[in-house]
Amino acid sequence: MQGRLDRTFFRHDVLEVAPGLLGKLLVMNDEGRGKAVYTISETEAYKGGVDLACHASKGRTGRTDVMFGDGGHIYMYLIYGMYWMLNVVTSSEKVPQAVLIRALREVSGPGRLTRLIGVDKSYNGEDLVTSLRIGIYESGEGIIPAYTTGPRIGIDYAGEPWKSMPWRYVMSL
Repeated sequence: MQGRLDRTFFRHDVLEVAPGLLGKLLVMNDEGRGKAVYTISETEAYKGGVDLACHASKGRTGRTDVMFGDGGHIYMYLIYGMYWMLNVVTSSEKVPQAVLIRALREVSGPGRLTRLIGVDKSYNGEDLVTSLRIGIYESGEGIIPAYTTGPRIGIDYAGEPWKSMPWRYVMSL
């Protein structure tokens, strides 16, 4: 495991950061469970106000406020009243973009992922650059691994062209 990703990495456009997170290491430091390291293997990009699948497309709200901040923070939200979704805010202040972490090499599915690593609403707004309990690190390989793209999952409500955008990135394992 190499160095922790710095703010500069996260301040790029979501369509650059989403595939760039593939192969990176998600490191958890939980007092009760100790340190755990996971490999990010699938992501989805949500591109701010123009993307009707993005929560921020309806403007700034209490729920989406963190997405309007600086890149490198965590945006958490609950779906179906039971699954927390882990998102990484990208870009710069007032440009709401985020990457949903859909899978780790160790587990597939964003709901299973958050249960495995133990994240919940308390992580909303957490700074991935300075947090003592969660961070993202270089794997040591120094390159973006091979990946495929496809449409995002579960966003039919957004309509075309948004539901068909190839903004889901899956690492070739």
